[in-house]
Amino acid sequence: MPFILAILSAAAVAYFWINRARDASSLVGDLANAANDVRLAARRFGFTRKTNIHPVEAIEDADVAVGALSVAFLELDDLPTADQRDALEAALAQALALPQKDAAEMAILGRWLVNECGTPSQAVARTSRKLFKLNGADSFEPLMQVIGDIAGAGNGLSESQKDALEDIKRAFRIR
Repeated sequence: MPFILAILSAAAVAYFWINRARDASSLVGDLANAANDVRLAARRFGFTRKTNIHPVEAIEDADVAVGALSVAFLELDDLPTADQRDALEAALAQALALPQKDAAEMAILGRWLVNECGTPSQAVARTSRKLFKLNGADSFEPLMQVIGDIAGAGNGLSESQKDALEDIKRAFRIR
């Protein structure tokens, strides 16, 4: 009888470890797919990372900066819901005259840029300055349209989002 219990216990332990290994391999595959999505989105918008330069400083397209700034603004308020993410993509598509697929890829690239900045509040400050350098005040209106749609999809603006609007005003030199 103890011999049978030992065999059953060994089988249970083996089953447990096999399932853990399978889950780990699926996680690695998911991470590889996520990295590939970012790489493809960056290529689609002509973004290239340059050595010894922060990724936000390497942005050359104002639309990419608007996308990154919009993602950072959205993530200032807790974890965004699926509805808020959908509203972000729809607002980017409308404000920047992009197809929905391109707006979704811009949100992916924007999320990566926010991640490279460390926190969403740091991303707002850095990206808003870069956006002003790229396009001056011309990008302010599309950005505010996207931010308005984001606020409409949620419960209004949080305190951190109101502070971020002040940072954006300062970057665009609006009194």
